[in-house]
Amino acid sequence: KFVSGTLSDLLSPRYMLGGGLLLTGLVNCAFGASSTLTMFCLFWAMNGILQGFGAPSCAKILTAWFATKERGTYWGMWNIAHNLGGFTAPILAGNAARSFGWRYGLFAPGMIAIVVGCILMVFCKDSPEKAGYPPVEKPEVNASAKKAEEKKEAEEEKEEEKISIKDNLFKNVLSNPYIWGLALTYFCVYVVRQGVTSWSVFYLMKEKGVVDAGMAATRVAGLELGGLLGSLVAGRISDKLINNSKGGGAVGKRVQVVMVYLVGVIGALIAFRAVPAGAPYLQAFSVFMIGFFLYGPQMLIGLCGAEIVGRKSVGASEGFLGWVAYLGAANAGAPLSILVRTYGWNAYFITLIGACCVAIVLLTPITGAKSFVQREEEAARK
Repeated sequence: KFVSGTLSDLLSPRYMLGGGLLLTGLVNCAFGASSTLTMFCLFWAMNGILQGFGAPSCAKILTAWFATKERGTYWGMWNIAHNLGGFTAPILAGNAARSFGWRYGLFAPGMIAIVVGCILMVFCKDSPEKAGYPPVEKPEVNASAKKAEEKKEAEEEKEEEKISIKDNLFKNVLSNPYIWGLALTYFCVYVVRQGVTSWSVFYLMKEKGVVDAGMAATRVAGLELGGLLGSLVAGRISDKLINNSKGGGAVGKRVQVVMVYLVGVIGALIAFRAVPAGAPYLQAFSVFMIGFFLYGPQMLIGLCGAEIVGRKSVGASEGFLGWVAYLGAANAGAPLSILVRTYGWNAYFITLIGACCVAIVLLTPITGAKSFVQREEEAARK
């Protein structure tokens, strides 16, 4: 994701997205046609690499096609794709495998990916300008500054054509201290997310006396459903805050929503720990609320990273943030297992709550941050 994110700022995101999906489909079909462990490992690794092309390219396209006042809503709709995909894929692949054999469990989604990838490359447009429309969002300038702004845009377009991957990454993304704050926050959020998804079933079985993994999994199944709803609501709320405010930074408004959601995660984690063993419905509801409050920050942090750097560097920003987030997810595996074995489940919950608290502290300096477009408007007025 990190590499593909930096590349998507220099290449066409529709070809990155559609081509990546097409190649993912081909790799899935090749996996299904293989029979050796070596080929399984090779195609599985290729699958993971190619799927990393998706998120940065989608982020770049969404940033180009939707303005700040509405972007949170549509970003939230995009963010639930992995929830819906995670729900649909087992049904599709499972039925294909049951009806025609295990290989068709890979052929079926692979063929769909190939078809959709081709459609995207033919019909998707990188931006409104590529489709013959005006940009959805431009810095507002007065008449006297308009000519200077047009000259500046022409110069920037020439520079954009020449800019290297290194310059785009270091000058436009990594030099921004807010990006580092968002990245470290993402790390904390993914520690919590992976910690909940990986260990909640074991917690119910070991600590709450749930008989088997199937029953425990049923009680935590609402995590994704809560996340789906939470993402949509978070995006809509952040748009409302921006549209109804008379000043302040657009990114800062979204950050404020993230902070409120993180407080909600803390409350839901405490409730999950406190619910007694004989209350399965309350356990399921607390997990649902964890998902509701957890997936909102996951979505909005990525959106903040895109808006704070501008359209030219969205891919690099999303790639960097995603890479740091995966580092957080990795730290929720073996380290948490050692923590639980050594100090018990109280230490597990203290760690997750602590990660939320650290994230809130990291976001505090960003609550007034302005988007790239807002900063451009201010510069044009001077």
